[in-house]
Amino acid sequence: MNFKKVKPQFSKQINPRVGLIVLSTDIMIEKDFFKVFSDKSIDLYINRIKNYNPVTAKNLNKMTKNITSVTKNILPGEKIDCVVYGCTSGTIVSGFKNIKKKINLAKPNALVTTPSVAALNALKKKKIKKISIVTPYTKNLNDDVVNFFKENNFIITSNTYFDIKSDVDIGKVDQDNLFKLLSNINHNKAEALFVSCTSLPVLNIIEKLEKKLKMVVLSSNQALIWETLEKINKNVSVRGFGSLFK
Repeated sequence: MNFKKVKPQFSKQINPRVGLIVLSTDIMIEKDFFKVFSDKSIDLYINRIKNYNPVTAKNLNKMTKNITSVTKNILPGEKIDCVVYGCTSGTIVSGFKNIKKKINLAKPNALVTTPSVAALNALKKKKIKKISIVTPYTKNLNDDVVNFFKENNFIITSNTYFDIKSDVDIGKVDQDNLFKLLSNINHNKAEALFVSCTSLPVLNIIEKLEKKLKMVVLSSNQALIWETLEKINKNVSVRGFGSLFK
């Protein structure tokens, strides 16, 4: 047998690297990211973080103790361009600065985005002030979301919530029924509808909803994907997921 040592040639081009932190029970967010990222030169790395049911402010805060270790285990020792924390209510309850600090302990040079901050930036980009908010959460957590947008100077024209206590059950919401429900809500002259939660199956119905409601529709995952692409300078040629990308 002949043995030969050869010298490999390494690629000089490195794609932007995105690290996505997903709740252990979220069955939707990865699918949504892959739908948009599938034809793009982006490397997506995913790690899951333990979350606790029922979905309460106390349990969302409890989850944050693991953020640094979960981030550290996304390509350990390697650079990540942007780290995405995939929990809307969790960032509202725990605060963006707190979450960013925990992520940057593991990846000091990484940009950071979260669904709640991404939604704020998306609304500002579209120059929207009046919004209708729909959440799948219990009343207390729903109110935290509403107050978050009020504190950021948005006018809430209407609010609807489902009162689901388990993140697992949020992921089971039927997409067709969700479209009918969102279509039939009185959004009370809102300029945009924001549907909160990364576990809800909203991304695929956004364009259909915008045509039906004749207004901008945003979801947690859509806004999060949009801001991620903005941060890594890849927000081009995205079609089929709402007017936010246009």
